Amino acid sequence: MDKKYWEDFKADQTEEFGHREVSEKEVIEFATEFDPQSFHIDPVAAKDHFFGGIIASGWHTGSMLMRMIVDEQISNSASMGSPGMDELRWISPVRPGETLHVRSEVLETNLHRKKTDRGFVKFRYTVLNQDDQTKMTMISSILFGCRTAPEQN
Repeated sequence: MDKKYWEDFKADQTEEFGHREVSEKEVIEFATEFDPQSFHIDPVAAKDHFFGGIIASGWHTGSMLMRMIVDEQISNSASMGSPGMDELRWISPVRPGETLHVRSEVLETNLHRKKTDRGFVKFRYTVLNQDDQTKMTMISSILFGCRTAPEQN
């Protein structure tokens, strides 16, 4: 696979990738460390909670999304990191036994205003389960190096 640069991303470009099976053990381990609420870490207490059972922390879902993005989209790219995200929405809970994947849509691309050897790509990421039910959405930009620096005027 060829290395991806800023020029390789075009508005309206869509791709799907990733395959992440979610286990109860993983959900409990992540939440015990980072989000120890009862509906994330205690199967008995979670049954009586609003969600009716153990669910993954939203931060865990975001971490799984990030892993799929790195593995499938930016590990072989000129990624220079991200300045942050514009929007994050947890649409429905992720439950043990689900298998997640990602839909990536390029919303826009813009060259950096001062450093023309790089540009921003704004993505909408959607985390879906095996039944294509939306679990999470995120809008975020990633900075990529350019294949060749455009000439400056």
